Amino acid sequence: MEDNTMYYRFQTLDIINKKYMKKIVFLTGAGMSVESGFKTFRGNDGLWENYPVEQVASHEGWEANPTLVNNFYNMLRKKLYAAEPNDGHRIIKQLEQAYNVTVITQNVDNLHEKAGSKHVIHLHGELSKVCSSKDPYDSRYIKELPPDHCEVAPGTLAGDGSLLRPFIVFFGEAVPMIEPAAEEAMQADIFVIIGTSLNVYPAAGLVRYTRPGTPIYLIDPDDVPADRNVTHIRKGASEGMKELISRL
Repeated sequence: MEDNTMYYRFQTLDIINKKYMKKIVFLTGAGMSVESGFKTFRGNDGLWENYPVEQVASHEGWEANPTLVNNFYNMLRKKLYAAEPNDGHRIIKQLEQAYNVTVITQNVDNLHEKAGSKHVIHLHGELSKVCSSKDPYDSRYIKELPPDHCEVAPGTLAGDGSLLRPFIVFFGEAVPMIEPAAEEAMQADIFVIIGTSLNVYPAAGLVRYTRPGTPIYLIDPDDVPADRNVTHIRKGASEGMKELISRL
């Protein structure tokens, strides 16, 4: 009984501490994972891992050839499980010691989770998971594939009898997690954008939900169109996060 009392006391203290911590919200894109060797579609050439994006990342592509789409994500999943978080991912995790941290990511990888981040919102789905093609967000049929059984065989069915498909938001589909992401952006004391062109909506619009006067940092080595009130750190994810730490 004494141990339980002590556990709940520390748990309560943790909740109280988080209440008074400043809240940092990160919005991460493809540039966050490039140092880990994992490529996410950016739209520059219309290709993703040398496949036309409309074939492998659209609802029309899925309807036309589900076997091709599943085989593509089987291949991508193997690459993901071989990838490791970079210093940028790890520094974001370390910030949880001093800040209340939320990560909103456009990426479908799980590298933030691998680094230990506790609160991650995936806008575009999760590559490590599969779901029903009839209702992708029916939680009864969403399941995570382990590294040693990460392939979906052609014709595999979900529990509702529909084809099992990647738990990915295809181009043209709704983004159900945008509302929770917007709520997090509204609560941010500091908003940090890493490795995204700010061209993909609705994710690019999240910065507009921040409160007036909220410090906004953009970490990207490239020129990115952004409001003049944004502090642009022209570095990659890892080096950019190290500089951000020195500025906070």
